[in-house]
Amino acid sequence: MRVKIIRLIVAGFFILIAGDLFYGQAIQGRFYYQQSLNNRVRVISLNGRRGRILDRNGIVLAENRTAFQLTLTPQAMGDTDAVFDFLSGILRVPADKLLTRYRSLKTADFAPVLMASDITRAAAMAVEENKFRFPELMVEEGFRRVYPFAESCGHVVGYVGKANPARLDQMKDYGYTAESFVGYLGAEEFYDAQLRGVDGGVQVEVNSRGRQVALLGRKDPESGNDITLTVNSRLQQSAMQALGENRGAAIVMDRRTGEILALASAPSFDPNAFSAAAGAPAIQEYFQDRDAPLLNRAVNGVFPPGSVFKVVAATAALDLGKISPTMNFNCPGFLDLGGTRFGCAHVHGTQNLTEAIVHSCNVYFFHLGLILKPENLYRYGRGFGLGQLTRVDLPYEKPGRLPRPRDRLLNGRRWYPGDTLNTVIGQGDVLATPLQLTRLMATVANEGIIVQPHILAKIGDKAVAQFHLARRLKVHSDTWPLLKTALRRTVADVSGTAHAVDIPGVEISGKTGTAQSGGGAHHAWFVGYSQGTKTEIVITVFLEHGGSSQNACVAARQILLTAQQEGIL
Repeated sequence: MRVKIIRLIVAGFFILIAGDLFYGQAIQGRFYYQQSLNNRVRVISLNGRRGRILDRNGIVLAENRTAFQLTLTPQAMGDTDAVFDFLSGILRVPADKLLTRYRSLKTADFAPVLMASDITRAAAMAVEENKFRFPELMVEEGFRRVYPFAESCGHVVGYVGKANPARLDQMKDYGYTAESFVGYLGAEEFYDAQLRGVDGGVQVEVNSRGRQVALLGRKDPESGNDITLTVNSRLQQSAMQALGENRGAAIVMDRRTGEILALASAPSFDPNAFSAAAGAPAIQEYFQDRDAPLLNRAVNGVFPPGSVFKVVAATAALDLGKISPTMNFNCPGFLDLGGTRFGCAHVHGTQNLTEAIVHSCNVYFFHLGLILKPENLYRYGRGFGLGQLTRVDLPYEKPGRLPRPRDRLLNGRRWYPGDTLNTVIGQGDVLATPLQLTRLMATVANEGIIVQPHILAKIGDKAVAQFHLARRLKVHSDTWPLLKTALRRTVADVSGTAHAVDIPGVEISGKTGTAQSGGGAHHAWFVGYSQGTKTEIVITVFLEHGGSSQNACVAARQILLTAQQEGIL
């Protein structure tokens, strides 16, 4: 009997325990589960400031300002409709769009989703005041990139945006996430590793109302390095203004060091649009614009150099002894070859080498091309750096193209004498970037010394020296004075094609070019250099479909006058 009673008591205890377990898990399970989720650890990220970008005089080209961003933690989500209705009210964005954004960005229950960046102070205060209702929402302090010079420095500085899938795949091993900001174009992209800050964070325990209970740990963020560019912001603005409404590029470079003082490409873009909360319409317009404002024409655009290439042909002819400076050719305004007439801009009559450069006589150089042969044009063009990268510290540089018969044969095509005539005047298959022609003219001005174009001067307080190595183009020394005399007369002589660039008190030399484009107006070029000035520079102005080379000369003069005012010349 006693055994039976004991069994009943034990059984009763087991029934009570089982009932309690059932009540706790089946009936009250959701309540306790929610309570366990709400008493948890949160990690609040602390963004590392991105380094500033400064011009050579310490003027800020890119900096940061404090911005508030709003995140939502899926793990703490309560009433979904209530949350998104509240967000819609303070952000002035339809709830369905916010929900779509949330679902597309959600990666894990514990990972906060960025719902809005750079929100107003009023919106941030509204979230904090309603924290007791929506503990899943959190306002974090971040930074927004600001570019004081806007379009004037768009291509040389670049912009900052969220890492796209391609960039993220390349950089995920270096700590980048889908929420990381990375540099695109210009110095922002090329020097992203130096500019990027290291994020920190605070680990806190919060209760079911979303309030902090305890601070569990903290890692301070680290700021990125400031970088100083070789660019002069005043000259950079002048270069953009000189281009006006034209498509094109303008470059000013210290010909002794390769430091780029200005590098402009038009049309440009405002990098602030890529970091502004309301910048989406402008960004879409940039990508759809047929004038390609995101293309850096100075470095990424390739164009026929036209008569600027005659400098290569003249150097080759003098160095190889194929002609003497006094050798003459008659220019009746054309040259007939194989049933085809190759024209010149004017009837120049009898011309020697200097006169042919000063007047940019095509017929003289047609004769020169036939004497030189295409392989020599190719060899000296390569010596000047055409058809290859300059290795400038800007992304996506193009190598251009320098044709030769052997390459043509590999593609199953013959090389004809007419191809030589086109090549010697910078037409046909010859393509170059404005930066390549800038370095070409610097090489002439430096009498064979080839410098490295670059935009970086300092990282932090440390000057950068790796760009100061130079190499020499092996050309007989007596070639350079002859060539430089002709280039000086091109500007100084009243009949010179670049006389519009002549500025009293400043010795400017250079070469014009008018290149056929295959459709529309011709491309216009001026590439020149200064001699005996405070800073000896090379200047290139290229106007895409700009018509006469005189238009490029007028723009170059405007930039040179600014350089004179700035004390550069």
